[in-house]
Amino acid sequence: MIKSYIDAATKGNPGISGGGILLVGEGIHEQHAFPLPTLTNHQAEFATFLALLELLLDKNYHEETIMVYSDSKILVQTVDKNFTGNPDFLPFFQEIQQLLPHFSLLILQWIPENQNKGADNLARQGLQKALKKSQNR
Repeated sequence: MIKSYIDAATKGNPGISGGGILLVGEGIHEQHAFPLPTLTNHQAEFATFLALLELLLDKNYHEETIMVYSDSKILVQTVDKNFTGNPDFLPFFQEIQQLLPHFSLLILQWIPENQNKGADNLARQGLQKALKKSQNR
């Protein structure tokens, strides 16, 4: 089983954003902090989940049981219901829907913010990378 914790950070809403992914499993301990474009906080959460799915597929982890933990209720509820009426989330959600069938068992679960500190720190690092990138333009 692989446990993954995801979070996003934005400066402004919408604003420059970053994502964080923490993967933990048998022989696996990976941290990923990455810049995202200008997004709303909720869009950044969707973009980070999408990045996680792509990462898991790239690493060929799709046959594993994967527990994904997020402190974004909107992300978790949208994926659980398999529906969004929000046009801001739709492009991300459609890509997520295309990738989810590739996984044997992936469970997305909401956790309180205080249980997601590792991914939060990574998301803040991703935001710093995005801010640095925007200053160098």
